[in-house]
Amino acid sequence: MTSLIFTPNANQRAVIMNTGNKLKKFGLFAALPLSIFAAVLIYPFAQGLFLTFTDWDGFKYEKFTGFANYTKSFHDPIFWSTLRFTPIYVFVSLILINLVAFGLALLVTAKLRSSNVFRTFFFVPNLIGGVVLGVIWQFIFNTALVSISGKMGWSLFESSWLGETTTAFWALIIVTVWQSSGYMMIIYITGLISIEQDVLEAARVDGASAARTLLSIKMPLMAQAFTISLFLTLRGGFMAYDVNVALTGGGPYRTTELISMHIFQDAFAFGNFGTGQSKAVIMFIMVAVAALVQVSVSKRMEVQR
Repeated sequence: MTSLIFTPNANQRAVIMNTGNKLKKFGLFAALPLSIFAAVLIYPFAQGLFLTFTDWDGFKYEKFTGFANYTKSFHDPIFWSTLRFTPIYVFVSLILINLVAFGLALLVTAKLRSSNVFRTFFFVPNLIGGVVLGVIWQFIFNTALVSISGKMGWSLFESSWLGETTTAFWALIIVTVWQSSGYMMIIYITGLISIEQDVLEAARVDGASAARTLLSIKMPLMAQAFTISLFLTLRGGFMAYDVNVALTGGGPYRTTELISMHIFQDAFAFGNFGTGQSKAVIMFIMVAVAALVQVSVSKRMEVQR
């Protein structure tokens, strides 16, 4: 039997050596960022996932408990309450934030004299910390609006919105929209100004109305801006914590407690680190699934357009 042995010529050997050198350089270049990524993200996540299967008390663990922490989590009625409340909050805030942000973007790109002033004014709430924002609006709902409604005879604000279950939800939505719309507005502004003027001019020449131009030209051409804004709003809604704590504190009767706040309270206020960590893993799965679905649907719409 004759064996075939490949013997590279001089040019092939040079190509192989050149490829090897490139791989070595790439390995050296990528080693530091990959190490940092593993140390900061991969290792803590793997460790946290491992601790959900133990009796971890925040400092150490003594034994494996299997799925006991997950079983306790799913038998917690307050956790189920937050699992029902958080998606509703995320859905409503996602719709309203993006509607308001897109409207503001259309307003400030309409060639108004004071458009730059409007951009600054609408973006400023995003620069205020969530805790400070919650305290400010808590004063507005508890004191300012109640006082004004008493003098003006308004029934809508005769009592604090933060004291009732339904109105507390909408108070949380109002503050969230007020804070986040300015940031999303910047993304939509970028999408609007990236549209070539030749396309818009051609639409005007063809007699397209402003509404038709918006629906058939502007919105399809800025589909990527919608994808990014929806993703950021979705992620921010599931991870909302500071405004929730400062504004409603989860009240009244823990009916406005979002999942992030519930996990923090369970772990650090009540010392249930095992169940708190398992609930954090469940929240991660929820956010990951929701984000993947949203991005895949948005990308599919981009292709169709």
